[in-house]
Amino acid sequence: MNLDEQPLFRSLVSLGLPVNDFIIAGSGPMLAHGIRSPLGDLDVVARGRAWEKALTLGAPSPAPLGYVDHIVLQSGDIEILNGWFDYDVDKVIDEFEIFCGIRFAPLGKVLEWKRRLNRGKDREDIDAINRYMNGGD
Repeated sequence: MNLDEQPLFRSLVSLGLPVNDFIIAGSGPMLAHGIRSPLGDLDVVARGRAWEKALTLGAPSPAPLGYVDHIVLQSGDIEILNGWFDYDVDKVIDEFEIFCGIRFAPLGKVLEWKRRLNRGKDREDIDAINRYMNGGD
């Protein structure tokens, strides 16, 4: 997967967030693995210097799920969050896979989060991740 061809990832890189202080969460890792395409938006979990940089780009507000704050950029195409659910932000960011120089949440974590949310779109993603992890895709 060449992420350089994806407009959302080009936009994210242009923000200049310190690469060791954020990961792509949500459905972004599914795109990196070639499981899902296209994405409607990018969920970025940031800490430290990356969150500080995000604060210069927009105003934080409570995230929809209510656990953390977020900054919505580019008409909602990029959402930068200062945490992910009620997980320790450092632990979430330090567990990663790298694609094209960008850190992504591991698929096992994505599966865990999607099972936790269990929305209609999450159930479809759960099935797709399970097929992929079991060699079916």
